[in-house]
Amino acid sequence: MPTNMISKVLEKVVLPPDVAPRVKAGAASRTSVLRNPNMQKLQKGYLFPEINRKREAHQKKYPEAKVISLGIGDTTEPIPRIITSAMAEYALALSTPEGYQGYGPEPGQKTLRKAIAEKVYPNMGIRDTEVFISDGAQCDIARLQMLFGRDVTIAVQDPTFPGYVDNGVIMGQTGDADESGRYGRIEYMRCAPENAFFPDLSLVPRTDVIFFCSPNNPTGHVASREQLQQLVDFARRNGSIVVFDTAYAAYVSESSPSPRSIYEIPGSREVAIEISSFSKSAGFTGVRLGWAVVPDELLYADGSHVAPDFDRIVCTCFNGASSLAQVGGLACIGSEEGAEAVRKVVRVYKENARLLVETFESLGKEVYGGVDSPYVWVRFPGRRSWEVFGEILEKTHVITVPGSGFGPGGEGFVRVSGFNNRDRVVEACARLRNFLA
Repeated sequence: MPTNMISKVLEKVVLPPDVAPRVKAGAASRTSVLRNPNMQKLQKGYLFPEINRKREAHQKKYPEAKVISLGIGDTTEPIPRIITSAMAEYALALSTPEGYQGYGPEPGQKTLRKAIAEKVYPNMGIRDTEVFISDGAQCDIARLQMLFGRDVTIAVQDPTFPGYVDNGVIMGQTGDADESGRYGRIEYMRCAPENAFFPDLSLVPRTDVIFFCSPNNPTGHVASREQLQQLVDFARRNGSIVVFDTAYAAYVSESSPSPRSIYEIPGSREVAIEISSFSKSAGFTGVRLGWAVVPDELLYADGSHVAPDFDRIVCTCFNGASSLAQVGGLACIGSEEGAEAVRKVVRVYKENARLLVETFESLGKEVYGGVDSPYVWVRFPGRRSWEVFGEILEKTHVITVPGSGFGPGGEGFVRVSGFNNRDRVVEACARLRNFLA
């Protein structure tokens, strides 16, 4: 129907008073549905797609340039053959009447849940029924925000992974952002070199939920046992829930005294949910597989259990992780051979991070992380993060991530990732030396 005819039809339609002002002549493609007002609070685009757009613009400007990405934490090493072979065998079996399987249990296959409870959390008292398999930690963040609802108060490390904040904004847990980028009703727990990247909890007001990541993205800091005991004790005193993100736990060295799990800390089962992922250890960024642990002892203020509600969220909003991905996850941890194959991949990225640390230190830069983490956190005093990001990209064709994208506390830093193949990391180090020398 021509546009002018649609306009004439709309003129004859009698709309309710609350809808009529929203319909304008000629706006035939619009609906009467109001936009979620919380979407308008979000600042610009989500950080990582924004970086991709800048990369595309740079590549268009310099079509011959060999751009090296040390920015978005996407893995590059091939998934170990022992893992893909198990997935391939399962996939082929789906073509047979005997091997075909349809829907699985929404919380995950029992064999994988049991393996995670036993292999990832040995001697920590985790039961397989407390493990919920997912399509990744980032998706679990959104489901947990849905579980908590809009009326909770939240605290985050500053700087921190932006998903914690942005999902809270969308849910309506926050106020508007101020000029510094801080949202109202969020408690930003400053984590900087000056406080050993751990907040002074005596200065932190009580909140319902505390998001905490260790090893931290972006700073690379691994919380010590003493620091985590402080966090658990703080949550217990305040009746708070800690959402503990261990997506990078595989990077904590075997010899490190720092815990890989919050459940190594006494009292944590009563206050903590842990989320984790196969993405950055086994290369499952595209395969998509993670898990959440919700202990039976975790209770709401009225004494009811949190786990059944999370189970309901999972069953309502999610049909369960891909059975193919779950077979791959079981291959990662179900045997020593699979576990060693994963450790070998992790060692590649840790060595890349070490090379980056050495490069920046040789240039006299203030460098953090890169030891028990794939991320290197570099300070550029007196500089704006996006300015440094742009200058490095322009002069070296190397992608980093501006620290301010992780919160106000990241201003003046850039995050550099060890996720790339060795040759490109070595080349990036050479370019950075020439530029920053």
